[in-house]
Amino acid sequence: MKNLEIARIFYHIAEFIEMDQVSFRSRAYNKAARVLDSLEKDVQDIYQQGGTKALKEIPGIGEAIADKIEEFLKTGKIKTYQRLKKQCPVDLETLTMVEGLGARKIKILYKKLGIRNLKDLEKAAKAGKILELEGFGEKSEKNILQAIQFVKVGQDRFLIGLILPFVRQIINQLKELSRVDKISMAGSARRMKETVGDIDILATSNQPDKVIDFFVKMSGIAKVWAKGPTKSSVRFSTGFDCDLRVVKKESFGAALQYFTGSKDHNILIRKIAKKKGLKLNEYGLFKGKKKIAGKNEKEVYQAIGLSYIEPELRNNTGEIEAALINKLPRLINYNDIKGEIHCHSDWSDGSRTIKELALAAKKIGYQYLVITDHTKGLVIANGLDETRLLRQMKEIDQINKSLKGIKILKGCEANIKVDGTIDIKDEVLVKLDIVLAGVHFRLKMDKKDMTERIIKAIENPHVDIIVHPTGRLIDKRPGYQLDFEQVFEAAKKNKTALEINANTNRLDLRDFDIRQAKEADVKMVIGSDIHSVNCFQMMELGIAQARRGWAEKKDILNTRSLTSFLKFFKDKK
Repeated sequence: MKNLEIARIFYHIAEFIEMDQVSFRSRAYNKAARVLDSLEKDVQDIYQQGGTKALKEIPGIGEAIADKIEEFLKTGKIKTYQRLKKQCPVDLETLTMVEGLGARKIKILYKKLGIRNLKDLEKAAKAGKILELEGFGEKSEKNILQAIQFVKVGQDRFLIGLILPFVRQIINQLKELSRVDKISMAGSARRMKETVGDIDILATSNQPDKVIDFFVKMSGIAKVWAKGPTKSSVRFSTGFDCDLRVVKKESFGAALQYFTGSKDHNILIRKIAKKKGLKLNEYGLFKGKKKIAGKNEKEVYQAIGLSYIEPELRNNTGEIEAALINKLPRLINYNDIKGEIHCHSDWSDGSRTIKELALAAKKIGYQYLVITDHTKGLVIANGLDETRLLRQMKEIDQINKSLKGIKILKGCEANIKVDGTIDIKDEVLVKLDIVLAGVHFRLKMDKKDMTERIIKAIENPHVDIIVHPTGRLIDKRPGYQLDFEQVFEAAKKNKTALEINANTNRLDLRDFDIRQAKEADVKMVIGSDIHSVNCFQMMELGIAQARRGWAEKKDILNTRSLTSFLKFFKDKK
């Protein structure tokens, strides 16, 4: 938990310093934040075991940064951050959420137009004042207005990938109490929504008041909103609210079903129960005054004539109708993935060597790992040209000779140029096991041109997978415009798979895109977009996204064995 909290503060400190154009100091804090983001150990554990000396041994953490980490671990605050935030004349933390706005541009907007916050920015953009500034223009102004709407929608919500570790740590601490029998998260977090507002946790105990007392005194709580004998609501210092409800054992299933939602799903479920002469609420399923179900969710669904509906499907998008006729999909399971297909090493913009990544993948239990470093068109990511790719292939061959239990596949994440061609020559692409291709620039082409661009890449016989197919960033920027019907038709015809990118900021394809791809019989893969060892855990998010899109094991190619996985693409060629 501390790693993410401190990293977030360091990112903000870097932004404040950037406002004053002290680039070298800004880079130091950005580097430290990235290190903490990808750190496998909890920085608090490192500090407890070895103090600031151990912190300084972390690559990228110097004495000044180590002192600030120690300050936060001891006090929960960093004075430098609080001072910079107080001195800054603008709401930098919110304004930098607007895509395309960095600290320096925000400084220009403040100096020239007096823009201090999101409201000022929107007002100036609507008045056409931003387009008059040097370095902005009409297109920038239009993009800013669009990005503001995304920020507004996502301001009070948290990315599922960022919130889950916090929720699980809270649950694990509560689990340690002997008074707690059963416990589960509920709400949108349990449904694995892309973004989450408040956190709901449900527990059973014969001493609910003792559990509540422990909960409101947990470390990291900034405010207690309410405290009762069986329910409490608090705000954690990371900014999210959390409700804990303690219910009786015999009501746990009914309460879990009720508080998991979604609201629309529950309304329809209660209507079905009512038609059968039953009453469903958080205490149980009743026939008259007699409780006939409620201990667990499965018996609640079965008692009203439905197959059990997995939490990820509970969105009133046809799951209840399917459950009534026993036609729910057999969703991909969280342990079905056999290999990681999207992985960046230190050859491009990753932080680990190929061998380190392979050993981490082997530890998870994967059969194969595809190394897919960026290619030369993405200079900012230290992309590989043809010569470096060939050198990397030789290194992979050498590592494979010394490794047992996992196969490293040769690949790349090539760039789809504006005309749909690929930035690596065919004679090199043909030597790779798997070729990923994605759009990384010129994201705002019109629908027709972008569709043609993607389809041309799909039709390239060397391209196996289209990665992050819409280019969207959750609550940051929309996906580019595509005619999905044409894209799906081309993908199926050319045996080109579409990626479900598991990165917490992307989750691209979206759940409804996945469902449409499945219905069009287009094969997909789930890739974690690995840049550090920690990123392997994001596979869970990609699987959850696939489940929300009704995907089954047969729809996802990297649930297959190595031989079967490679055969699919070999047949394409």
